[in-house]
Amino acid sequence: MLSAVVLTPSAPVLVPELAGAAAAEVAEFRDAALAAAAALPDRWVAIGAGAADQTIAPDTRGTFAGYGVDVPVALSPDAPAGVSELPLCALFTGWLRGQANPAARAQVRVYDTDHDADRALEFGRLLRAEIDATDEPVGVLVVADGANTLTPPAPGGYDPDAAAVQATLDDALAAGDSAALSGLPGGIVGRVAYQVLAGLVGAGPREATELVRGAPYGVGYFVGTWRP
Repeated sequence: MLSAVVLTPSAPVLVPELAGAAAAEVAEFRDAALAAAAALPDRWVAIGAGAADQTIAPDTRGTFAGYGVDVPVALSPDAPAGVSELPLCALFTGWLRGQANPAARAQVRVYDTDHDADRALEFGRLLRAEIDATDEPVGVLVVADGANTLTPPAPGGYDPDAAAVQATLDDALAAGDSAALSGLPGGIVGRVAYQVLAGLVGAGPREATELVRGAPYGVGYFVGTWRP
């Protein structure tokens, strides 16, 4: 049973140990993500984008060492000691789980960024059927960024047209507009994850709430919740 959806960036800078002097600048995003995730039930399914399709089980640990600091994370409280190499969306899921709800168990579904919209929507519909087949409350965590080309120093370079695309994405997430997510262009880093979300919720959520939006360091971040 799908109980709630939380939308969060996949930003290492939200992890205080990795943020350094930037920790205060992104505190609003971090606090909002933690508060939203804390309201999820103890079973999570995280949706993210990556280099290939992958399902990562809750009995998994990882580390942010590849991002400069050895911050350990786990997808469940009883994950064994061995550390796996994980994509960013799984690392951030593990960190958020540990901070917001240490009792939670998270499975991470990573979707190849090359999937087109139709395939991503179908993945979302299949995931919803899987979740609806259980009576246990399940929270979905969408770990995805928007455009990464919003300012000249942005990691993806600067695209003067990206601001309008980011505004369309933010407005769609704030309004629960799944149809708008289905038509997102390729300039959105987390496009495939947002389109899986669109397939998951179908016509849209009963309620959508924006907690914070912005573009620190030229990357579009959005934190919010959807109620199915």
